[in-house]
Amino acid sequence: MIWCLILKAGPSEGAARLPSGCEGAAEGREDPWSTAMSPGLAFPLLHLLLLLLLRRFTARGGQLALLLVLGLPLGAWSATFKVGLLGPWACDPIFSRALPEAAAQLATKRVNRDPSSGAGYWFDYILLEEECQASRALAGFARLERRASAFIGPLSPGYCRAAGLLAEAWDKPLFSWTCPWPGGEEEEEEGPSAPTTSARTLPHAARVLYAVLRHFRWARVVVVSGGRGGWAAAGRELAASLRRRGLSVPLVLTMGAGAPGAASVLRRIKEVSKVRAVILCMHSVFLGGSEQQLLLEEVERENMDDGSYVFFPYDTLYYSLPYRNTSQMVLATNRRLRQSYDAVLTITVDSHGKEFPEMLGEAMERGEVQLSLQPAQVSPLFGTIYNAILLLAKATELAYHRARWVTGRTVAWHAAEIELDGFNQQLRTTKDGEVLADYVLLDTDGMGSKLRATHSIDLATGSLKPLGHPIHFPFGLVPNADASCWFDAKEVCVGGVDAVFLLLIFTLVSAGILVVAVLAYYLRNHIQRVHLLRGSEKLLLNMDDLVFVNTQLSWKRLNGETEMSISGKSISDFKGTKTPKDSISGKSVMVLTAENTNVAIYEGDWVWLKRITDGSFVEVRSATKVVFSKLQQMRHENVNPFLSLFVDCGILAIVTEHCSRGSLEDLIANGDLKLDWMFKSSLLLDLVKGMKFLHHRDLIHGRLKSRNCVVDGRFVLKITDYGYNELLEVQKVTRLMPSPVDRLWTAPELLRDPSLERRGTFRGDVYSFSIIMQELIIRGPPFSMLDLSPADIVKKVQKPPPLCRPSVSVDQAPVECIQIMRQCWSEQPDRRPTFEQIFHQFKNINKGKKTNIIDSMLRMLEQYSSNLEDLIRERTEELEIEKQKTDKLLTQMLPASVAHALKTGDPVEPEHFEQVTIYFSDIVGFTTISAMSDPIEVVDLLNDLYTLFDAIIGSHDVYKVETIGDAYMVASGLPTRNENRHAAEISNMSLDILSSIGTFRMRHMPDVPVRIRIGLHSGPCVAGVVGLTMPRYCLFGDTVNTASRMESTGLPYRIHLSQNTVRILRSLNLGYKIDLRGKTELKGKGIEDTFWLVGREGFNQPLPTPPDLLPGASNHGLNLDEVPPERRQKLLKARNMI
Repeated sequence: MIWCLILKAGPSEGAARLPSGCEGAAEGREDPWSTAMSPGLAFPLLHLLLLLLLRRFTARGGQLALLLVLGLPLGAWSATFKVGLLGPWACDPIFSRALPEAAAQLATKRVNRDPSSGAGYWFDYILLEEECQASRALAGFARLERRASAFIGPLSPGYCRAAGLLAEAWDKPLFSWTCPWPGGEEEEEEGPSAPTTSARTLPHAARVLYAVLRHFRWARVVVVSGGRGGWAAAGRELAASLRRRGLSVPLVLTMGAGAPGAASVLRRIKEVSKVRAVILCMHSVFLGGSEQQLLLEEVERENMDDGSYVFFPYDTLYYSLPYRNTSQMVLATNRRLRQSYDAVLTITVDSHGKEFPEMLGEAMERGEVQLSLQPAQVSPLFGTIYNAILLLAKATELAYHRARWVTGRTVAWHAAEIELDGFNQQLRTTKDGEVLADYVLLDTDGMGSKLRATHSIDLATGSLKPLGHPIHFPFGLVPNADASCWFDAKEVCVGGVDAVFLLLIFTLVSAGILVVAVLAYYLRNHIQRVHLLRGSEKLLLNMDDLVFVNTQLSWKRLNGETEMSISGKSISDFKGTKTPKDSISGKSVMVLTAENTNVAIYEGDWVWLKRITDGSFVEVRSATKVVFSKLQQMRHENVNPFLSLFVDCGILAIVTEHCSRGSLEDLIANGDLKLDWMFKSSLLLDLVKGMKFLHHRDLIHGRLKSRNCVVDGRFVLKITDYGYNELLEVQKVTRLMPSPVDRLWTAPELLRDPSLERRGTFRGDVYSFSIIMQELIIRGPPFSMLDLSPADIVKKVQKPPPLCRPSVSVDQAPVECIQIMRQCWSEQPDRRPTFEQIFHQFKNINKGKKTNIIDSMLRMLEQYSSNLEDLIRERTEELEIEKQKTDKLLTQMLPASVAHALKTGDPVEPEHFEQVTIYFSDIVGFTTISAMSDPIEVVDLLNDLYTLFDAIIGSHDVYKVETIGDAYMVASGLPTRNENRHAAEISNMSLDILSSIGTFRMRHMPDVPVRIRIGLHSGPCVAGVVGLTMPRYCLFGDTVNTASRMESTGLPYRIHLSQNTVRILRSLNLGYKIDLRGKTELKGKGIEDTFWLVGREGFNQPLPTPPDLLPGASNHGLNLDEVPPERRQKLLKARNMI
């Protein structure tokens, strides 16, 4: 194998130089030379390898050979450069007609044969299948990193960008003619830049089409794509490229199946006005494209071939379509298609007289290509594949000769300033890597079936040059030209309308809009004033609208006084006439505390007042009214609604609904209330849903903390204080620096930026949520586990490292919740999830179940009875599944009939069989192999070998009895009798096993062959089940002993037969090939004639050649010369220890 690697890295003059046995390394196997690497590193390694191999030669002749080999120049050695050819060769029969394998074989053969290449590589190829669906094709491409050194493709532009990024990450070249990568100075505005390891092998299709469209001034284009393969993606990419160049592409259509699909597409086109050109992204009708044929036939039926439209095939831009002295049979035999094709202009690569069929025919005559098809039956895409490989090889050669590492980036970089003769075209690249090729415009004469060239296309200037044949438009009518401004980046198209007239219209409309806006503004302000002060939804309240629970105490609280006296008055002491609804419903009246003294009654409902201004209030600004009106419209189950603004006696306060359970902070601090995880999860999910609602309406809370979350009587959490920062901003209120305790919920990035802290951010709200999670999980204040003051904690959070976060044990909440909390308080805001993502994660944690406390309890009561029935059904199904597993396991250990008898409790009597054939085999030198191997390696060897044997016996009528160590025992004719076929079944199985063992290799010693001896004997025996613990089906009788003796007296790679077995095989007359071995002494039997089974008529599988036994050698041992030196030393060391 090492010699194969040396020869494989040898002179790159043809694969025929590799000796027999090395072809696998050159073709199918992955090897270290298959990846792109610097020859400067490969060649010294080869010299060192040769030095180690030839060091053992001490004779003068060996030294001379060593000097001759080491004296070879480094350039005489080369490494394999494997080109992966991507394409839908299997799922698209038209693409497969390009014969990609033949094209790649011809290109690599010519590159390797060219003495001027000298790139230090032997070029090889491999066909890589591309799915027709872009998403599946990308998934397949992602697994091809180690299959090739470079890639040609993909053919589907739908995943070009992703494939280019993967190739860039792998640092491997990716050359494609379909990918819409920009190239050259003229295409700087084409879109995203190309990956650094990618290059094009043909000019951009949009650039060629744009040159033709600009010549005829056809600016409105429709793209129609085929419904199969990657044509839809090609159409979308082409439309995007044309739009970036300034053209109008109002429609990008995908054609449906059959004639109805074609008719539907054409009707859509006719509905769009001023469309001039239609580009057909589908297989050309000349290559057998049925979709294009259906569409063009429908064009004739719809009378769209009257000169109003011109059609351009897309795929002909990627190859050289034969047209000189060539009659297109599809036009000659189809009148309707011939008539509609008069409205088609075909653009293809110019061959300059070297037509593709002629060049392919010459290659076939020279024996370079062996094809069963005629040249005219091969797709011209053959030449495009050939040219791509040539361009890749030339770029690799330039990268090598300029003393650069041959990597994906260097190869793509050197794909510039290249001129080469393609298969039947001339190709060249500019210094910027832009590919230039000669294109020609083809047309029919309206009557015949031949195409003729009317114009050549000069991509360097973007112009068309007439060739003497005018274009034959249907009825002599040329589609109308559009304004030239479409093709001039410095002009703006106005559609033919006078600019002065447009300016006048714009001025009049603007003046009218301004007058209407002024009138609307005054009318709106008047309506707002009425709405704010009157009506059921008025925005401003005063003392007459509210009834305070404790007037004196509430007044002090609203004025910010610190000294408060708690009154014990009941509601009946109040002078107000309104009664809260809660009292009417029979609920107990709340006890007045310092925390609920700004509670009042508004229209029969409890409300809560929160003061906005700290100083003396003057007036409500109009902007404040607008903002509060927006906040008033926020309605959600988990958002505490803003009812109105309280404006009186120099006080401005927010009026919200009162929640009787207090804040979440109060709930956490209440030790009398038991909070299980369902309770906590319900509260957290309520908080998530409320914040998700606010963020979906682009509202940042900015002050989220546990005291700003309130809980109502149904234990539903609601968010309050949202929009507070915005109200302070529009009211122009001077805000004081919050205390360190209030800043414990503030995100670190907000602590570092005071202006950002005043406004708040969406990601900052997520951080605040994580601190609330910590409070609720451990039922303690923020950072309560840290022995630090709030000021110190804020300082550490603001200025890491080290990172300062709460410490929460994983046993205090589900692991998933802990992970969510840690994600939410990430130091990097971009890594924090959104509330939408948090909501879905909580749903997954709760498995979609409702977490509302009361609803959950009711649902549990309703489902209790039905759950019992479901549980019984589930347990029954599980029991049945386990029973099936047990039955299957039992039938694998014992014959089916015996297993059935044991299950039913019937006794299993021993059974006598008149004739059976028994097979024994063991591994030659197994003791030696075991001594050279680790125990786990011995287990792996036996497992691999017996797995192979078990797979073979499954196709024969045999029963595996047992395996003991390296011995393998099989019988036929029991437990099910099969007349005399038992000898044939065992013989056929033995031939299959012997054939498979010839290619079997040990994982830990692949160079050491595994040889087995096989012995067969036929005769009577008795079978039965013995034992109660782990019962076994055993065979008894002289036949078993004789079969074992046949194996032990056999030879490696031999099937040893007794006279009884040979007699039965000859009576069957099935063509078994049996050789006489001669007299053999069998223990307990004496000397008998035995035989070798060497084959069977119709058995074509190769059998390993038995080794020659040297005089005195044993048939039970292993030749130590076959053992690697390190394993041999291990064996000798083990023997010395003994």
